[in-house]
Amino acid sequence: QVQLVESGGGLVQAGGSLRLSCAAAGRTLSSLGMAWFRQAPGKEREFVATVRWSGGSTYYADSVKGRFTISRDNAKNTVYLQMNSLKPEDTAVYYCAALVDPSSKWYLVTSYNYWGQGTQVTVSS
Repeated sequence: QVQLVESGGGLVQAGGSLRLSCAAAGRTLSSLGMAWFRQAPGKEREFVATVRWSGGSTYYADSVKGRFTISRDNAKNTVYLQMNSLKPEDTAVYYCAALVDPSSKWYLVTSYNYWGQGTQVTVSS
C-alpha cells in the first residue's frame, strides 16, 4: 500500500507561482511512475504531468508545457510540481498519483493505482 500526501496549494494571483509537494510512504518512489492530475469544478480529472521511474523522463499536458515542471527526489520520497505563470484556468484541485505498471498508459486516470487526497489551487485574475 502506498500513501500519498499533497501540500503546497493555495490562492495566488495570475502570473504568480506555487510549488506542490507529494510525499509518498509505503513504497520507494523509484519503483513508481508519478504524476499530477487536476480537476476543475464540473470537469473531468485531467492529466497534467508525469515523471517516469528512476530514469526521470517527463511529459506534460500541452496546456501547462513551458510553465510547469515536475521533478522527483527519490531520497526524500517526494515529487514536486513547480507551477509558474499561473492562469485563472489553472484553478483546480491537484492530485498526486502513483503508477505501478510501467506498461500502463501514463496519461490515463484509470492507469493509476494510488491517489492523494488533493490540494486546492486557486488563481485569481
